[in-house]
Amino acid sequence: MHIEESFICGKHTAADCEDGIVCTPNFVAVIDGSTSKTPFRLDPTMKNGRFAMLLIRNYIRQMAAEATLEEFCQGITSHIAEEYAERGISERMAAHPEERLTASAIVYSEHRKEVWMVGDCQAIVDGVFYENPKPYEQETAMQRADMIKGGMLPADARHAIEPQIIKAMLEGQNRLYAVIDGTPIYMPGTRLVSVRSYAVLASDGYPTLLPTLRDTEKALAKQLADDPQNIRSFVATKGLVEGNKSFDDRAYVRLTV
Repeated sequence: MHIEESFICGKHTAADCEDGIVCTPNFVAVIDGSTSKTPFRLDPTMKNGRFAMLLIRNYIRQMAAEATLEEFCQGITSHIAEEYAERGISERMAAHPEERLTASAIVYSEHRKEVWMVGDCQAIVDGVFYENPKPYEQETAMQRADMIKGGMLPADARHAIEPQIIKAMLEGQNRLYAVIDGTPIYMPGTRLVSVRSYAVLASDGYPTLLPTLRDTEKALAKQLADDPQNIRSFVATKGLVEGNKSFDDRAYVRLTV
């Protein structure tokens, strides 16, 4: 296994970036901590998405080389659930998915020559593009786009769709789609892809994933210039906020096996 190139950039600063990359002799992973939907924080020094990313990153660093996708999902779920138990909030987290430490991860296993997709992430494996989006997100994104096209301010449009996002979490998180959040992961919502020669792993901070970092960054720059609110060529639940570098944190790794 060889890392050909990797890159990570926070939408605001590196210190509050909720994306992460971990590279060990056994695993390479891109982790995407989810944007918080409420003011609740498990750790007052950081947002829940960053806290989730750091926990997952540390877990992967000590994971057994022979681990399977199922063992990873079970192990990271227990790891985060233990964090809830230590803080005495297990019952609260069971009832409130919008407050959980939530993240997506895409992991390459060197031992198994597999890519594991848990949650909203994307990959190119041996020339084929793969994604794993949340089932409700495109419809919600289209509603936001229509609001902005109708004259609503982007910040107000984002606020308007947040109740719908939370409702979808209450009804579907780890029931209809998979995420890492300290509760049993919905395994039918995960993906496993075998790797023969190379893989590109990325978070959903890239609207267009391409085989090289240069081309992927170039496509992002064009998107930000032409459609910064993500309401036309690429429709998303959030857009570029003034003062930020992009609409979302982003992370990219290309490796050969």
